[in-house]
Amino acid sequence: MADAHDPFWVVTKHADVSMISRNNALFRNGDYSVVCRPQASISHVIGATGSPNIVRSLVHVDGDEHKSLRALTQSWFMPNSIVKLEARIRSLAHLMIGELLQKSGSVIDFANDFASHYPLNVIMDILGVPQEESPRMLRLTQEMFGSEDAEYKRDISRQGDAGRAIGKALLSVVADFKGYFDRLTEDRRKKPRNDIATLLANAVVDGQPIDEATRLGYYVIIAAAGHDTVSSSISVAMWALCQFPQLLPRLKADPSLIPQFIDESLRYASPVRHFMRTAAADTNLRGRTIRKGDWLMLCYGSANRDEEVFPDPFIFDIDRRPNRHIAFGAGAHVCLGQHLANMEMRVLFEELVPKLQFVEPVGDIEFTTSNFVSGPKHLPIRCVLQ
Repeated sequence: MADAHDPFWVVTKHADVSMISRNNALFRNGDYSVVCRPQASISHVIGATGSPNIVRSLVHVDGDEHKSLRALTQSWFMPNSIVKLEARIRSLAHLMIGELLQKSGSVIDFANDFASHYPLNVIMDILGVPQEESPRMLRLTQEMFGSEDAEYKRDISRQGDAGRAIGKALLSVVADFKGYFDRLTEDRRKKPRNDIATLLANAVVDGQPIDEATRLGYYVIIAAAGHDTVSSSISVAMWALCQFPQLLPRLKADPSLIPQFIDESLRYASPVRHFMRTAAADTNLRGRTIRKGDWLMLCYGSANRDEEVFPDPFIFDIDRRPNRHIAFGAGAHVCLGQHLANMEMRVLFEELVPKLQFVEPVGDIEFTTSNFVSGPKHLPIRCVLQ
């Protein structure tokens, strides 16, 4: 079959997903694809690159190599660094809410017209990509994460064998990312600035410059994953305000509840649907024998709706304390930008909630077709701000 997949174990329980995420010696990222794609897609990528993964980034390596690469930019994303960005992020949120204010009372597509742009503009600023390049970065991100979505996928992914076509399309997206980031690297080597692009352009690990493939992977994971997951969670948060009218008055009366609102939005959204791990040795999981080389799918959406951890998991409840969601993953590979993502969302709703008087849905929410990273791509609403 054209869309046949290699066999894999499906891991759905919160405890199991957490345990596997924290045991990188036994459950590795670097041994095979970290995303579940058809065999034909993976085979095509291996034939073209020698690797099952379309780029080589933090999520594709383990152990000391992972630690060294993560250390390159980790200081940028720690809480004591992120707090210095809050004024810039708040200014951007205020500016974008001002544009929303101009459309008060009108029907808007919140996901497409607002949520996809705010976190993109934040990460472009930190990375060092000019704002005028944001549309290019948004399109490439949509084509990469939406390679199976009729609205986003490239024409090449519609041709011939479905699995192989997906592999071709993904590699063509990566080639476009490379073309842009090669030029950015050259510019930052000549004219360094205080941004992550300059850091990556001149990065050295263990006394040696990082190779081109690793640099490209770093750029892509920050530029793409650094905003798409946040935009999905913002859209789900707004959806919750539409679906549960009692939420907005509570948040307006007590803004200190906003961080809890953000946590529950992240749990409910779980925008990263899965990551794959490969067993490095024979082991046992819930009475099942996992063999060395077996592929395992960690299902974050399921883990974040585990009844043993979250009572009434399909209810959006900002009073969950503690909220032990793992939307950012866990262990050594926990999301590098988790503190930035939390701040972006908190700042946005701290600025938006006082001005938001009313919001209602005027159509169905529509999600990106993807088994990897997915969230609302269309959320038609009517909102009143003042």
